Parts: sequence; structure tokens; C-alpha cells
Amino acid sequence: MSQQEAVSRYNLIIKKLRKRPATFNEISDFLTRESEFEGYNFNISKRTFQRDIKDIRAIYKIDIVYDSTIMAYCIDSDDHPEATERILEAFDTFNALNITDRLSDHIHFEKRRPQGTENLYGLLHAIKNQLQIKFTYQKYWEEELSQRDADPYALKEFQNRWYVLANDLKDNKVKSFALDRLTNLDITRRKYNSVKPFNVNDHFKYCFGIISPNGKQPQEIVLSFDPHEGKYIKSLPLHESQVILEDTKEEVLIKLNLVVTHDFLMEILSHGEYVKVIKPVNLVDDIKNAYLKALSQY
Repeated sequence: MSQQEAVSRYNLIIKKLRKRPATFNEISDFLTRESEFEGYNFNISKRTFQRDIKDIRAIYKIDIVYDSTIMAYCIDSDDHPEATERILEAFDTFNALNITDRLSDHIHFEKRRPQGTENLYGLLHAIKNQLQIKFTYQKYWEEELSQRDADPYALKEFQNRWYVLANDLKDNKVKSFALDRLTNLDITRRKYNSVKPFNVNDHFKYCFGIISPNGKQPQEIVLSFDPHEGKYIKSLPLHESQVILEDTKEEVLIKLNLVVTHDFLMEILSHGEYVKVIKPVNLVDDIKNAYLKALSQY
């Protein structure tokens, strides 16, 4: 059996189980049918299937388990559902790009700079082992580079950018550093100065974006979208606290529980005339002032 044949079989097994859980016989029948289409012999024994499960876990970090309650195999995402979804997304992207035709004729890539992802692995190593890091950082609003020493706590993604959440040893404050503005990363052998309890999910529980709450309390926010824009908001919620209050032909009314930050203000402004802030009053005033400043440019 060729390596290419085995990898193709792994891909088919994942494809089958992403749609719905399946018994071994259902998976076996699916592989038999695919054998006819692709010209390979994908037929396997149950023993080989068990080896495939181990290989899939090792190669793709996708866990396939047997659920005795439904007597079928399924993809396990209970422990880390967000991570599993991103792994499957990367799996889809890899398979889409792994084609023999010229990619430029069929795929239009977004033209953007690298986002510092080359440092992800090193930063994860430092976080896992509680090692201090040193790096050079460039703020957009400052011309001079700064040298930083920090205890890295977590990684966070926002709008196609990655950030490292770290305790800046200069003032002992937890800050967000964008990886695309971080250079000369040095992972030292020094352990954290002090291990502060830090949970990235708790830290950003009531936040939209990358800006920390900084002691502010979350507020009840009510937004009204026109029906067309509301479809996008329903399919991709602004925040995990989002609740739909009304969904009619005239509007989609949602409620959020958030700290109002600059990131969230920019998100509302990006929807233009298709959204109206109902409450709180301070957010209504912020949006009005933003529009008045924008109009003064013309």
C-alpha cells in the first residue's frame, strides 16, 4: 500500500465523519464506493481502521472515538471545540491547495503581509514551560522600537492577526503584543518572575477584540440591524453573549453583554447605516461623535 493511498484514505474517513457519526460498516461501505471513483483500494479491516485512527490523531491532531451510546464512530471535540474547528478548517484548506493544477488560475489569495505566525510555535513552548521572553516591538503610534522582557501567558487571534498576552516586566501589567510587530524573539531559560493566575478566556469574557477590559464593567448593549445585515449577524454572532431579541421583516434586534472598547466601537461603525445603537446611552453618544468627526472631514 502506497503512502499516498493511506493519506487519501485518512482524508476520506475524516470527510465521512465530519458529516455525521458512522459505524465501521458504514465507513467501510463508503471507502469501497470511493475506491471505484479514485482508482485506489481503500478497503480495510477493522484492525487497519484502528491503526488509521491512531495515524489520523498523530498527523492531523483529530481524535476519532467510538461513542457507545450511539454505537458509532465520531470526531471528538468536547475538550477543545474551538481548536478542533480550526484544525478541521486547516485540513480543508490544505486539501484545497493540494491540487495539481496551477493555483493562480483557480484561487485568488488575499494579498497581505505575513502575520508573525512563524513565532507561534516558539511562544507556545515558552508559555507551556513558563519561560520569559525578550523581543523588539514596534507600536504604530511610536517611531522608535522598544525592547521588551515579558512573561507570556496566552495567544489570541483577532481579525486575522495573532497576539501574545504577556506580563510586561517593565510595569508588571498584562498587555497584548501583535505578532506582526514583534521581532527578534528570544526565548530565555529564565522562569517567570512570579506565576500570576491568568485565564485568557476569563480575561476576555466580556470583551470584543484584543483590548483588555482594564477594570471596566460589562454593559447591556442592544443593537438594531436591518433584515439583510441581520442575516450576517445571525450566521456569525458578534460575541458569545449575543441573544436575538426580535427577528422580523423590519429588523433584527440583538442583545450583548460587553465592555465597550475601541475595538467594539470600530465594529459597529463598520456596519454603517445598517445598524442602530438602542442602548446604552454612552455608546449612542460615542457613535454620534464618531460620525460627526467623520463628516467634518468633508
